[in-house]
Amino acid sequence: MTDHPAHNPKPLLSVAVIARDEADRIPRLLASVASADEVVVVDSGSSDATVEICESRGARVIHHAWMGYPAQKQLAMDNTNGEWVLHLDADEALSDESVSEILNAIKTAAPEIKGFTMPRLSRYLNRWIRHGGWYPDRKLRLNRRGCARWVGDNLHERLEVSGKVEDLKHPLLHYVYRDISDQIKTIDRFSGISVENRLGPASWAYVVWGLFHAAGKFLECAVWKLGILDGIPGLVIAVNSAFYVFLKHARAWEKGLADNDERAPNL
Repeated sequence: MTDHPAHNPKPLLSVAVIARDEADRIPRLLASVASADEVVVVDSGSSDATVEICESRGARVIHHAWMGYPAQKQLAMDNTNGEWVLHLDADEALSDESVSEILNAIKTAAPEIKGFTMPRLSRYLNRWIRHGGWYPDRKLRLNRRGCARWVGDNLHERLEVSGKVEDLKHPLLHYVYRDISDQIKTIDRFSGISVENRLGPASWAYVVWGLFHAAGKFLECAVWKLGILDGIPGLVIAVNSAFYVFLKHARAWEKGLADNDERAPNL
């Protein structure tokens, strides 16, 4: 989609991306959306070659300090020009089948169609993960201009579309973590975010409940949602998911300790 009739110079499809220090992953994304009319990347202070890579491949880069996921993604969308906007993370990409399906969908969409969802298929530890609650993980990522906005918080941001939404068949490819260490870092970061606004004293009940909750999460991922069918990667996912659940409870207790210290009188 590089040529447009003279009477229709407006881009049809824009891709909106947020990034920071993604030089090792963003080339895959950019290659997969080469047929888009426009790619806009909002960079929040990369210290690696992310910006140079994006610009060398024709993307328009906007520099803006980190504001949180919903606000950052909204900024990216607000700076696009296409009739349709596709939202991708730097660790995602499209297959050739997904590209063809998306282009056909937006060219033929009836006026009442305002958005499309896609299943998301994640790759971790050299395996496509199809169980454990990770698939189909359907995401609303494609919207008609002026019909959507990003809402939510830094853990649960989502695209909210006003109007009819339809489903696409081919998956969005998600290269979710670089390795186990990257997953652990993400768990640590997200568990910290989860208790940022928590108020109240520390209680041993947080930790005890965390143990039961973690055990239940492991069984949910590994057994009920058949994560064991994904082999060792599925087992790693189940254990780390349980660890994340426990860590949220433990850090809630820890934050209560800090709150207690702040309220204690100086001796």
